[in-house]
Amino acid sequence: MKATGLAPRTGGQVLVDALRIHGVDTAYCVPGESFLAVLDALHEVKDALRLVVCRQEGGAAHMAEAHGKLTGSPGICFATRGPGATNASIAVHTARQDSTPLILFIGQVGRDCMEREAWQEIDYRHMYGHIAKWVVQIEDPARIPEMISRAFHVAMSGRPGPVVIALPEDMLTEQVSVADAPAYRVTRAAPDPAAMAELRERLQSAQRPVMVLGGGGWRTEGSEAIGRFAQSFGVPVIAAFRRQDLLDNRHPCYSGEAGLGMNPRIAERIRTADLVVAVGARLGETSTNGYALLDVPRPAQTLVHVHADPNELGRVYHADVPVTADVNTFALAAAGMAPPEGLSAGRSAWLEQARKDYEDSLAPEPMPGDVNLGEVVRHMDRILGPETIVSNGAGNYTLWVQRFHTYTGIRTQLAPTSGTMGYGVPAAIAAKLVYPDRPVVCFAGDGCFLMNGQELATAMQYGLDPLFIVVNNGMYGSIRMHQEKHYPGRVHGTELHNPDFVALAQAYGLHAELVERTEDFPAALERARGAGRAALLELRVPQDALSPKLTVSALRRQAGL
Repeated sequence: MKATGLAPRTGGQVLVDALRIHGVDTAYCVPGESFLAVLDALHEVKDALRLVVCRQEGGAAHMAEAHGKLTGSPGICFATRGPGATNASIAVHTARQDSTPLILFIGQVGRDCMEREAWQEIDYRHMYGHIAKWVVQIEDPARIPEMISRAFHVAMSGRPGPVVIALPEDMLTEQVSVADAPAYRVTRAAPDPAAMAELRERLQSAQRPVMVLGGGGWRTEGSEAIGRFAQSFGVPVIAAFRRQDLLDNRHPCYSGEAGLGMNPRIAERIRTADLVVAVGARLGETSTNGYALLDVPRPAQTLVHVHADPNELGRVYHADVPVTADVNTFALAAAGMAPPEGLSAGRSAWLEQARKDYEDSLAPEPMPGDVNLGEVVRHMDRILGPETIVSNGAGNYTLWVQRFHTYTGIRTQLAPTSGTMGYGVPAAIAAKLVYPDRPVVCFAGDGCFLMNGQELATAMQYGLDPLFIVVNNGMYGSIRMHQEKHYPGRVHGTELHNPDFVALAQAYGLHAELVERTEDFPAALERARGAGRAALLELRVPQDALSPKLTVSALRRQAGL
């Protein structure tokens, strides 16, 4: 609201003051002339609000998205209009599918030029309308406090997600006297006591229950509470795709991941369960094996579906017990329920076998070539410790990481459920900015790395020391796998001719080495850890190794080639 007696401020100053009120201490950007007034206002508070300048808007926006994942508060990104906004759009899609709070601010043409297709003009309501939770263009600087407050509330409410705000250039320079809005407050839905009582009854009578954890908005107390609940009721816990850090993988109930390259035993466990308790998970395509593990719309298994967004309940699956609740509030309530007096022998055996299957899956298997990725990941686990944060993008190389790495608790995994390539590098940089004292490792395929590899410059500019591990097989591996499966003998468009990754990293100022044998990795890892700066290790693997279970040569033999 407009107010008299207050000192006039530019729209840019009002915006930056609002960010500080809402607790923002870091923002990511690629600078643009369309929001110079914001940059000027940020200059005035540079000791309180850190501005991280990146090399491409896709990298900047993914850093902000990873920041939102790690902190549980909206990540903040500024991008300029047109090309900057389209570059940043990839992270808006990631934030939507990953349920991550994110606020993307986009500079816009002046109000006097709108609707003329002025230079780099885009209607962002149309561009982002389907993938963001809310898109708005602020026309009046006096409404900035109102709009920013609403943006934080929308990004954090229910199922967290992205908000996009367009900022006309002349609106940011206009002066206005306006009162600030107070800091946002998050409201959390609590589960219906009747639903909790029904859940307890169904758990007591079930013989083959499983719990699937997923979604966004989890906090440490929720993760710990869901572990107590699972243990007291003797329920195997399966992580949805790339949500493996929602429960410490060392927990006796943790039983693996329902994701790409799913262990057949996990798929069978879900398929033959008599009760599925899905907490936070949307039960999307990947975690249900293409919607094959649970029948649509009515699963054969009894389904208890817990989700913060009531619109998600019944969207695909008809649940026997739908529960609208914040995942942490639900977890605390579930942990407080009186456990059963005892588990049947069959129930105990069901849990024990689920855990054994997971532990057995951690043993690396032979693979073609001189570098065994499973052994590399297991060694890294032993050396770097439980505080390590691991990031990755997309590609078949991730199957080794997600199978053989032990995630030790919430916010140790940064991996996009949207399957975004190029995510790992910027995510690792954001992790080091949020947690500078924790080890951070990025795994990236050769194709994945080069999609945002320019952000190595950002890591060096800010004195950060993540470790980047580039798995180089000279191809887009996951697409090659599908070609070999579905179009045998017709490989086309998936070959990559790469730069010298070691020389490239050294040019940026990193410590870098090439590793061509498994036995050379431990010493290379130690040298990278002791370098005192960011480091890159390139691992050369053959094209024959498609996944921990699949090779090109085996597929060609099956095809008679």
